[in-house]
Amino acid sequence: MNSFKMTRIVSFALAALCLGALVALAGCAAQNNPATEAQTANRQYMAQVNQTMDDLSQKLEGFEDAVSRGDVVTMRTQADNAFKALDALAAIEAPEPLKEVQQDYVDGCNALKDALNGYIALYTEVASATDEHPFDYATYDQRVKDIQNTYDEGIDKLKAGDARAAEL
Repeated sequence: MNSFKMTRIVSFALAALCLGALVALAGCAAQNNPATEAQTANRQYMAQVNQTMDDLSQKLEGFEDAVSRGDVVTMRTQADNAFKALDALAAIEAPEPLKEVQQDYVDGCNALKDALNGYIALYTEVASATDEHPFDYATYDQRVKDIQNTYDEGIDKLKAGDARAAEL
């Protein structure tokens, strides 16, 4: 084979390699376009939120069980566990299009914390009542109602965040 043919074959091979590299590069560029990256970031955010919400749900079940038994010590433990999940939810970094969704989640988390603390304070007062310092049961129903309203507001905020995310 003469050197001209060899040079030509090598040139064609190099051209084919360059073309292949350009096609591959174009494919990567198409995959890494801003819209695709934004969708990926949104999906990752929502996956983190869903995982944290599952964890929170389990923690709240433990809290509700402790409330049903009037077990203040376990309520405190379960509330602390729920607070960790609430803090984790509030700490998730939201992509720009989901900032309002994240704010709904943060507001919901704060309301749930207030409600859990309210339940603990109420049940602690009931449990620590003595003959000298009895608990005022005349306020009990209203306090439970107020705490439940705060809890419901928190759940409603979380649901609002979910609804807002579903619209995007």
